[in-house]
Amino acid sequence: VTAAQMKELERKASEAGLSYEDMMENAGQAAARILLERLPGLRTAAVVCGRGNNGGDGFVAARWLANAGLAVRIYLLEGEPVTPDAIHNLALARQMGLEVLNLTGEALPEEQEHFLRRAELCFDGLYGTGYRFDPARPGVQGLLGRCAGKRVALDLPSGLEADTGADHTDAPADLTVAFHAPKACHALAAQRCGRLALADIGIRRVLAAPAEL
Repeated sequence: VTAAQMKELERKASEAGLSYEDMMENAGQAAARILLERLPGLRTAAVVCGRGNNGGDGFVAARWLANAGLAVRIYLLEGEPVTPDAIHNLALARQMGLEVLNLTGEALPEEQEHFLRRAELCFDGLYGTGYRFDPARPGVQGLLGRCAGKRVALDLPSGLEADTGADHTDAPADLTVAFHAPKACHALAAQRCGRLALADIGIRRVLAAPAEL
């Protein structure tokens, strides 16, 4: 599906009774479950998040990874989230006691930088289907490259444009968990996405429809 089609499917699902908050919860939970099934035995995870709903998916995934016993820290690239559901899920992560670090200000304390660089897993929740390249935005370049562990992208690797496959990524993902349906970039830039897994976020159930409009 295109980014616009996905947005419309989410709108219809919301009207049918599946809230955006529930879709975010389903997305983050499914991504964490798929990751734990495919890469068992991990102990540490850095979850790198942006300000939008892709970051919100990351906050949910962080909670589920922590519940599974991983040491998890959340790193904010652009500061605090701005969408209601992402704000809500970051608050839940903080209530659990998860550490939340801000990458927009001064350099991280040495121990936090060490955790980011040495974590066995890097969850990429920076930018989702709404991403369009803007040279004025904080760069993906160099940030995810600081993570040496396995990289798992939420819906699509940050820096890929969903409809065109235009590539502004920092590093390829080892695994991409696509929500509801594949996007064009998963085929156009398959080498950047790594293995592709499809996560059900509840839309099919409420719309009783296939992945396309």
